[in-house]
Amino acid sequence: MEGDLDEIRKRKLAELQRGLQEQKIAEEQAAQIDVAKRQILMSVLTPEARNRLANIKLARPDFAAQIENLLIQLAQSGQLAEKIGDKQLKEILLKIQTKKRDIKINKV
Repeated sequence: MEGDLDEIRKRKLAELQRGLQEQKIAEEQAAQIDVAKRQILMSVLTPEARNRLANIKLARPDFAAQIENLLIQLAQSGQLAEKIGDKQLKEILLKIQTKKRDIKINKV
């Protein structure tokens, strides 16, 4: 009976350790992806455009992530010949924003 309890404890401890290792690996991979994204964005955007994107990220993180992913996709596919400036980023933002539906609620 004592041996069974020890065996159960050992198994449970091993499961917890595996779970912690998997979580640590996932966090490291997420950090590596984040670094790679930042490097790509640094090479694609001018400082002014990066500033604008950072401000958008503070206000609307989901929208900023969508823009970042679009820019990374364009960079990786070779569709960007030069760095994107603030004016070009504004144009991209306007194109993406106009695709969304406007929902208006009128009070009765």
